[in-house]
Amino acid sequence: MTTQFEQATGVFVSISEVASTTGLTQDTLRWYEREGMIPGIARGSDRRRRYSDRDVRLIELLVKLRNTGMPTSEMQRFAALLEGGAETYGRRLSVLLEHRERIVAQQSKLHDALAALDTKVDHYRALIADSLDDRAAPADTAQRGFGNN
Repeated sequence: MTTQFEQATGVFVSISEVASTTGLTQDTLRWYEREGMIPGIARGSDRRRRYSDRDVRLIELLVKLRNTGMPTSEMQRFAALLEGGAETYGRRLSVLLEHRERIVAQQSKLHDALAALDTKVDHYRALIADSLDDRAAPADTAQRGFGNN
């Protein structure tokens, strides 16, 4: 769907510009469109896709949703709700809030994993600081009379 301004001014961008802006490939953009995640991209008289500002903002949101692990089926559901107008605001909000809960839970797991990793990093830094790292072991062994004679 294009705005009246875009129709009047002809302000649209090409698929290559959208790919450059969003980091998606042109093939991925076409796939998103086929899968119903990007509804009804306008086409020019030359049959080339003409993305509106609204289209680009939706694609940027979809990229963020995908980067946070939203399943394609949920992205399709959200995109379909966009076509429903104001009466779907509540359902759109539900989709986003459910995904937000998954992100928060994942962040908590990542926080715990990072804390465990930091503990191990600190442990090995302490060992290295005390010259107990792998490189020091052969020299220490040789000094104690266990080296080659």
